[in-house]
Amino acid sequence: MSRRSSPPAPDAVLLPAGAPIPQAGSADTPFGLQSVCHTLRDANATLERFAWLGDHLAVAEWTRLTEEAETVYEQPGHHTLSCYLDGGYRTERQKLPGRFGAPSRLCALPGDHESRWWVRGHMHFIHLYFLPEHFTQRAVQELDREPREMTLADRTYFEDARIASLCQSLVFEQWDDPDGRLRTNETAHEVLSLLLRSQGVRRIGAALKGGLSVAIRRRLRDYIDSHLTQPITLGELAGVAGLSEFHFARMFRTSFGLPPHAWIAQQRLERARTLLRTTALPLVQVAAECGYANASHFSHRFREAFGVAPVVFRQAVQAA
Repeated sequence: MSRRSSPPAPDAVLLPAGAPIPQAGSADTPFGLQSVCHTLRDANATLERFAWLGDHLAVAEWTRLTEEAETVYEQPGHHTLSCYLDGGYRTERQKLPGRFGAPSRLCALPGDHESRWWVRGHMHFIHLYFLPEHFTQRAVQELDREPREMTLADRTYFEDARIASLCQSLVFEQWDDPDGRLRTNETAHEVLSLLLRSQGVRRIGAALKGGLSVAIRRRLRDYIDSHLTQPITLGELAGVAGLSEFHFARMFRTSFGLPPHAWIAQQRLERARTLLRTTALPLVQVAAECGYANASHFSHRFREAFGVAPVVFRQAVQAA
């Protein structure tokens, strides 16, 4: 299978055969690939090409020629999709004896998987490396599924003509060219969407605890605080969190103890109390600053929550 090449672009991260593998934590390494890459290197595989594609995606082209070798993967931490381009006819996984590789056959290897392989003869294959987050984010955005319940299935030598065709097309792209790398990035995203639908499975016994992350909660608080003077929709808040409306509403309640509308109403009232206590703004302006349609609506909500009218509350504070 032929491959085009050209001088590398200045920002390309490409590794010719024999080049060292980037280490986790280096400036050009979004996540560590030492486990899979070093495992293959130790098993006499040759890294022909490697590129970071952006969006925490990476692609690699490998070859190996060996009479027989054992390869062991132990919880690499990132997902791997492998597509055979040539050879592999005598390569098998220990737990699946008698089932061998072949061109166009695919392997989906989750980040927490462990496997042992017997490699015999020539192999030419391509790897796509991605993070568990790629899968969970797509579970929400494309399938409207709870993100923490989805994971990549551990599948050996499955067949999917569309995914295999896309993976094979990557070998003809110039990864060291900005346009070629963007095309490769787009193809990788398409592959992940197809993979989610065909090889995404529900976690067995996954306990869904907790809610939104600390960073997302902080982002939501800041957004709500800066938008209290205007109507706020569930769709807007879900967009800030990067979740579907359904999952956002459920996770918001888990995190804040109240549904979004109730928590935001509480924030409006707290701001109103602060303004009444610390400023001399007229009630109509306090109402506007807290997102109420008018002073009458504001007074009704305030009395309902605190048992006194806003003007009485202000007089009591001033007299104290």
